[in-house]
Amino acid sequence: MKWNSRLPSRPRKSRGDALLQLTQSAVVAALYLAVTMASSFMSFSVIQLRPAEALTALPVLFPAAVPGVFIGCLLANLLNPAPLGLVDILGGSIVTLLAAWLSFRLGRPWRRILAGEMEAGRTRMRFPSWRPLILALLPPVLLNALVVGSYLPFLITPGQVTAGLLLAGMSSILVSQALVVYGLGLPLAAALRHTPWARRVYLTEFSKEKKNDR
Repeated sequence: MKWNSRLPSRPRKSRGDALLQLTQSAVVAALYLAVTMASSFMSFSVIQLRPAEALTALPVLFPAAVPGVFIGCLLANLLNPAPLGLVDILGGSIVTLLAAWLSFRLGRPWRRILAGEMEAGRTRMRFPSWRPLILALLPPVLLNALVVGSYLPFLITPGQVTAGLLLAGMSSILVSQALVVYGLGLPLAAALRHTPWARRVYLTEFSKEKKNDR
């Protein structure tokens, strides 16, 4: 694959880049917190639907979104109207951080596709281009279902947890996360893929491959 010579070479990180990433992280964290608190009636329970989890799709495009969703989740759990203790505050937040990091890593093939489409002058994704994105969004769905879904019943109904309740808790988180991440997060990531901020990430990321292909 030949790369257009107009694509930028990998620059050193400047203060402007650092400030941009810091701003992006702060915006994502603030949005996550605001959306979670605005929908607190359905964001904190065994059977929960947390719309802010749509933002966990952003790490596939923006590395700055990884700490952003982590900080947002941590603050939201701290401000939970019915706090569930340190396990939920730290456990749920660490799961969000790990899932965001995995999504960014798994999103690399999709970002490569986007860089290739930009080089070819295409703006509409074909169906095969969606597959890496779908895969990259699995971590926030699966990890939350397996980890958060398994400890929430013990925190909300201590001493009354049965195998059926545990399975129901994990299943409900799986379904709710899938609905939010794929129903809201996937379209959000697709809509933002051609913004200047997103292009800067994936064009810079793969500029080294352009040099190697010359």
